[in-house]
This record gives sequence, C-alpha cells and structure tokens, in this order.
Amino acid sequence: MATFSVVSNIGAANATANLTTSNLGLQKAIQRLSSGLRINMSGDDAAGLAVANGYRSAQAVLSQGVRNAGDGLSTLQIQDSALNNISTLLDRLSTLATQSASIAFTGSRAVLDSEFQAVLLEINREASVVGLDAAQQFSVFVSNNGADGVIGGAIGAVDTTTLAINTQQVDTAAEAVTAVASIAGAISALGTVQAQVGILENRLTFAISLAQGQIVNTKAAESRIRDANIAEESANLTKYSILNQSGIAALAQANSQSAAVLALLRG
Repeated sequence: MATFSVVSNIGAANATANLTTSNLGLQKAIQRLSSGLRINMSGDDAAGLAVANGYRSAQAVLSQGVRNAGDGLSTLQIQDSALNNISTLLDRLSTLATQSASIAFTGSRAVLDSEFQAVLLEINREASVVGLDAAQQFSVFVSNNGADGVIGGAIGAVDTTTLAINTQQVDTAAEAVTAVASIAGAISALGTVQAQVGILENRLTFAISLAQGQIVNTKAAESRIRDANIAEESANLTKYSILNQSGIAALAQANSQSAAVLALLRG
C-alpha cells in the first residue's frame, strides 16, 4: 500500500542511487574514450593488467634485442668487407709468388718481394683495424629465452701469423714456390673465417625477422587486453548519457512528490 511522507522520500532515494550508478558509468566511458584504454587503473582489471604489463615488458626486451642484433649485424658486415679485401690481397700475393716462381722470369725478384712484404703488412693492418687479428667469441642478446635468446659463435683470426704466411718470401724461385703453396692454405683458412662470419650474419638476419614478428604479435595481445573497444565505449557513452539525463529528471519528479503532500494540509 502506498504511503505519503515528508520525512522519507523513497522514490528520490532510488533515483539518487540509480543516478550515481549511471554517472559512474558515464565517467568511465568518457575516461576510456579519452584515453583509448580499457584499463586505466588497477581496479579496472587487476588480472588483465598483470598480463598486459608482462606483454609490454616482453616488447621492450624484443625491441632492444632487434637493435642489438642490428648492431651485431653491422659489426659482422664490416668484418665481412675486410675479409673480402684480404681475400683480394691474398690473390695479389699469389700473383707475385707465381711470377717469382718462374725460372724464366727476368725481372727483379727483389722488387717482387718488396711488394710481397708490403701486402703482408697490409693484411695485418686490415685484420687489426676490424678486430680480426685474434680469435674471438661473438654473441648478441636478442630475447629473454635463456640460451636460446643469444646468437653467438667463434670467429677466427686472419692475420698473417694465423694464416701461416708471415715468414714467406719470393726473392728466390724456390722460396716463391713454397710461398704459392702456403698462400693456397691461407686462402682456405680465410674461407673458413668467412664462413663463420656469414653463418652469424644469416642467423642474426633470421633472428631479427622472428623478433619483429614477436613484437607485432605481443603488441596485438597486449592491445586486446589493455586497449578500449571504441565502438563498445561509444555505445556505453550514449547509454549512460541518456540514463544520466533521465535519472536527473526522475529525481526532480521524486522531489516534487513531497511537495504534493502539502496539498493534503491545505484542505
């Protein structure tokens, strides 16, 4: 049975409670639309926030890993270029040694040997400049996957001592013949180092491709958790805007009912 009271306005209380709920929904919809994020505070989705933060951290590691791999690839390319140049220098040594090895050669073997020694010095200089005058371990940290997150391998030295041609001479035909054989061995040894560098270059290229794909997919996974669904939030904005306006109107109507009770007192 309906009652009339000027002390308790139940209708206004209900309208106020519903209006509060509608206003909170409206503010949340506005916040999500203005920020573009579904999770703006921990209370929006505590479990989802933890997962999204994990994805974001993984992206940071992978992004830096791609930069690390790019830097490593650049270093290897510099060394690869030097190895190609050293290969050309070995070809020149072979030419000089072969020329001097011929008994029929009538020129100056001293001149040939002078150039031969100069080329040996240039090989040592270039090997030193690019850090290939000593064997080394090369590694690049790409991702946080333990041993599988590191790309690495050994790179041999290509100085004349390592290539076993540092003592060669071509000032006599006999020595030149020995030099030709030694240079052939050096070319083979150089090829081994070039293969080591090439393998690492290829591995880093593939690692970069994989990491970039992981970054895209991890970002998409984070987006599905953290980002707001704009279509859904636009609908919520309209919904709560209407509820907010109708709630205000209902509250005004409920408040006017208490005034109507006074008509009974005037009678």
